[in-house]
Amino acid sequence: MASKMQRILLPAVLLVSRSSSIHAFISPMHHTPLQRAPILTEQFDTTMLLSPTNQEPITTFVLPSLLSSIDTKSLIESSSNVLTSLFQSSGNVGLLPSFLLNSILFFLLRSKLVTMLTPEGIAHSLALGTMLWTTLGWRGWTICVLYLFLGQTVTKVGFQQKEEMGIAEKRGGRRGPENVWGSAFTGVICTAAAASVTRSGNTSFLGLSFDAWVLGYVASLATKLADTFASEIGKAYGKTTFLITTLERVPRGTEGAISLEGTLASVVGGLLLPMYAYGAVGLIRGLDGVAVATFAAFVATMVESLIGATMQDKEGMGWMTNEVVNFFNTVIGATLAIGLGSVILRI
Repeated sequence: MASKMQRILLPAVLLVSRSSSIHAFISPMHHTPLQRAPILTEQFDTTMLLSPTNQEPITTFVLPSLLSSIDTKSLIESSSNVLTSLFQSSGNVGLLPSFLLNSILFFLLRSKLVTMLTPEGIAHSLALGTMLWTTLGWRGWTICVLYLFLGQTVTKVGFQQKEEMGIAEKRGGRRGPENVWGSAFTGVICTAAAASVTRSGNTSFLGLSFDAWVLGYVASLATKLADTFASEIGKAYGKTTFLITTLERVPRGTEGAISLEGTLASVVGGLLLPMYAYGAVGLIRGLDGVAVATFAAFVATMVESLIGATMQDKEGMGWMTNEVVNFFNTVIGATLAIGLGSVILRI
């Protein structure tokens, strides 16, 4: 995957590198004092644009000089170094290169992103993507991108029916800044902690290893995806919906409600990202790590339903919005995964 993305981005990197070389060529001219141009009293002579020696267009001797000043070998080596630095496995990518790269990728994906995010959501997602690429490189970044696409896909399942019932996501399912950070703030904390381990040269941060923090990151997003799968599939296909606290039958979409269909979907949703992190990008080492992250996601999703049933939409609890619940949900999932990983997996 990294090599494919490198081939896509190589022209852009070459352009950036070439612009630097051209700037080096013309910079001496920049400091030459400008002379006042003579006032033309006669018709302009086009031969002024020709070479004084052979009467050829000026481009025939200026452009070759300009191009010959560019060291092609150095340009290619510079571009290769830029690409290599951008695709470091983790913790070695600068903030500015990460931002520029994310800006290019967001521009290329803009037609899809506008259907998934509000304009403000896109801006905040750009900031999120920059942070993730800086801290965990392309591997950590793709996990979050996969979360976004899977979450958006399952949100659209039975969307018209959910709209008719009044339980569909607002704004046509598009996510805003509150959704971005409610889902990913915990993950950003975990990736920042993981990056601090690699950059400091230490073996741990706050007593936890790089692998433990990465497991927490994956589990936080897996938790939110499991919750999204449970909610959206349950609202679309749940035949019998119960309140988790009393097992009383309630309508679909009720806060704190669960269904068999939604519960099974949450297991699938909680498994997808850990499997990708293990099998595709190698950020989770071993199927036991996949099992821990998936289990943590499932437990956190059940706790989220409990919080929704007991605290949301209650008098005096207006601050307990869906986004706040999502944040608590991801914190529980990440914390549980890190704890189990440290005790059981010895990471």
